[in-house]
Amino acid sequence: MSSLKPVRGTHDVLPDESLRFRHVEETAYRLARCYGYGEISTPTFEFTDVFSRTLGETSDIVTKEMYTFADRGGDSITLRPEGTAGVARALISNGLAQDLPLKLFYRGSMYRYERPQKGRLREFHQVGIELLGVAEPLADIEIISLASDFLTELGLGDVVTLELNSLGDSESRDAYRTVLVDYLSAHRDKLSEDSLKRLERNPLRILDSKDQGDREIVAGAPLMSESLNEVSATYFATLTSALGDLGIAYTVNPKLVRGLDYYCHTAFEFTTDALGAQGTVLAGGRYDGLISQMGGPQVAGTGWAAGVERLSLLVADSVSAPRPIAMIPIGAEAESEALKLAHRLRGGGFMIDLGYGGNLGKRMKRANKINARAAIILGDDELARAVGTVRDMDSGDQAEAPLASLEDHLARYR
Repeated sequence: MSSLKPVRGTHDVLPDESLRFRHVEETAYRLARCYGYGEISTPTFEFTDVFSRTLGETSDIVTKEMYTFADRGGDSITLRPEGTAGVARALISNGLAQDLPLKLFYRGSMYRYERPQKGRLREFHQVGIELLGVAEPLADIEIISLASDFLTELGLGDVVTLELNSLGDSESRDAYRTVLVDYLSAHRDKLSEDSLKRLERNPLRILDSKDQGDREIVAGAPLMSESLNEVSATYFATLTSALGDLGIAYTVNPKLVRGLDYYCHTAFEFTTDALGAQGTVLAGGRYDGLISQMGGPQVAGTGWAAGVERLSLLVADSVSAPRPIAMIPIGAEAESEALKLAHRLRGGGFMIDLGYGGNLGKRMKRANKINARAAIILGDDELARAVGTVRDMDSGDQAEAPLASLEDHLARYR
């Protein structure tokens, strides 16, 4: 049994880390609710077409990273590598287009076969939001504001940077694709093998290449902003003006793109170098053509997703476990009474830790080990007088309190 290990790229989320996970997820959920978003939960696996259609047949995720298998019925099934495609499929499957606009929050595990690294695993978790049915820049402003509030609430406002770019509308993208292909074709002999394939099918993805030679070529490429038409330029100006009014700082990153055609206008990422090399902790943008590409109606969409593991690492020093109250009975009669008393107090919202044995000294050591805020000592003498001795574990002060009204005395420790 000692040789058993989790599969590479997966790990056990133990209580301390689980506490941080829950803090990140619940903070995202609480703020999403403040903005009027409801929670959606889609299946962990979908028919493979749901992702191959939306992520692009030539994307790294589809060709190299998806966990795909044939089920016993012969259908091709894929563990979800991201959340947006499942939400879009849910809109189509459930006929939700008649309920637009839709404001949806999700959380859950995702799966990608990639090289594990700090805060980036093969089984990982995301929180995200999707705002469907609003084509105006107000939707992008809202989701970026929500993302900023979320990261600020986690205490990360000073360690993240919002990077922003405009991808323009379809007319602008077509114009940019033409000048980009002309530029890259002049450097064809120096492009990587992957980028040569993308040059024919999806040239914008070359701007995302990690190959050093490609990056040197891309450094001199024309900028998307040079191809924006008036509609797209106005859209982006409206967005940046509103972010300024809201006090949300940003940096325009002209190299920030999304390679697939259904993306348009806004692309953004919140990045940090607090985990070593600069990395993205939250990313999003507008995808007005996604749902129609999947076979549904034309529905505008925008949203973002954030990695829970990476955020959990960033908040590690600011999240502490709630402190329980230790119930310490001494003697058989007190054990029986403590069981009933603990049940009553838990029903009143108190966190009660009831030890399973040992003398007073051992139980007090346990109370210190679990960082108890207070201890209730219950022995024969206390039972005879229907009181409990309540000890403040920080100050060492203690006082007796009637068992019948113990909740009132413990209110400060709730």
